[in-house]
Amino acid sequence: MSLPLWVPLVTQHDFDQDSFTATAADGVHVTFADKQRRLCAKSGLWNANLGFGNPVIAAAVAEELKRASYLPLFRTAHERAIEAADALLGLSGNTFSKVLFSTSGSAANDAVMKLARQFCVLNGQPERKLIVGLRGSYHGLTYGSQALSGDELGQAVYGVDGRNVRHVGFDTTQELDNLMRREGHRIAAVVVEPVLGSGAEVVPEDFLQALRRHRQEHGFLLVADEVATGFGRVSSWFASDEWVESPDIIVTSKGLTNGTAACAALLIAHRITDVFDATESVFVHGETQAGTPSTCAAVLATISEMERLDFQRLNKEVADGLDRLLAELRDIRGVGGTTGRGCMRGVKLHTDNGSPLSANGTLAVVRRIHQAGAIVQPGPGRIQLLPSLTYTEDNFRELHVAIVHGLTEARADGVFA
Repeated sequence: MSLPLWVPLVTQHDFDQDSFTATAADGVHVTFADKQRRLCAKSGLWNANLGFGNPVIAAAVAEELKRASYLPLFRTAHERAIEAADALLGLSGNTFSKVLFSTSGSAANDAVMKLARQFCVLNGQPERKLIVGLRGSYHGLTYGSQALSGDELGQAVYGVDGRNVRHVGFDTTQELDNLMRREGHRIAAVVVEPVLGSGAEVVPEDFLQALRRHRQEHGFLLVADEVATGFGRVSSWFASDEWVESPDIIVTSKGLTNGTAACAALLIAHRITDVFDATESVFVHGETQAGTPSTCAAVLATISEMERLDFQRLNKEVADGLDRLLAELRDIRGVGGTTGRGCMRGVKLHTDNGSPLSANGTLAVVRRIHQAGAIVQPGPGRIQLLPSLTYTEDNFRELHVAIVHGLTEARADGVFA
């Protein structure tokens, strides 16, 4: 019988329905229709940072659904949205003035592009239309965010409009410097993932230093896309907390509600809101399901639970566990170097001739690890590991066994040949 659901990001005819149809999730495990209970090593989609089924967050959402099943944020406000915005501003010092709620990282990055361009118009610089992203970055799959993404995601097939988008590499500052010399006067914003979601590549400090210098010279907005890196995934609440100078906008999503609601948020600096206030301007953006009462209850409960559980201690413990796991995998044939930091890592894979494993080869490895009992994320020539902050030593041992078994099966099937 044909599956009525169109499953995203896979071909439909060969979808393994029993093995990949989840029936339940609890803690750090997911149960599937084939009756197998598998260890999740990617926190859902990097968003259930405190594991599945946190009872405090669930209770907060349920209670709010009874109190106010739905309230919008179109030309109106509600109490929970105000409380959640205030709580988010309390996480990042005095740089930020307002919070704008969205429904996903993709939609939030669309809003970022609009906001940056309108800010420049209000500042008397309408020529500033360009948005700059990093090569290899991922910002989403809506029309605007797909153009901003620096990974190959079929942009040409879908006719995505990238005329006002530029991409630069970040291994050195040369491309950035050259772009700024040519078009610095036309740039509205530069959007940076502190650690790239696609591949877990860390953006180096010398590149960030060059960005700060160019921002000072050219006046563009600096945006930290922390959809993946925020809420304890890399370090503190936000990886950009470690930056010498704060960004002008932080985009957060994924861990924001522990995966319980379609939610994202923009933390917007005084520099931007002051201009909108002075010109009495309206930002024309809104989403029906953004910042609903139950969503905001989930935000508040997630922040409370992270504080109660001492998420920074958990982050360090899980990061140490990943260090040990990666050291154990290092000598396996076909395993190369590692990327990332904190609780966001990549394990590079290569063929027997030393070239990076292809996309199809990587997916084959991920499927075999799945059958061996663990769920990992495919990346460019690597697998990615993003475990919950609640992982234990037993979980890491279970993950090690599944990865080794999956790699062994993949080798036996000729995937690395």
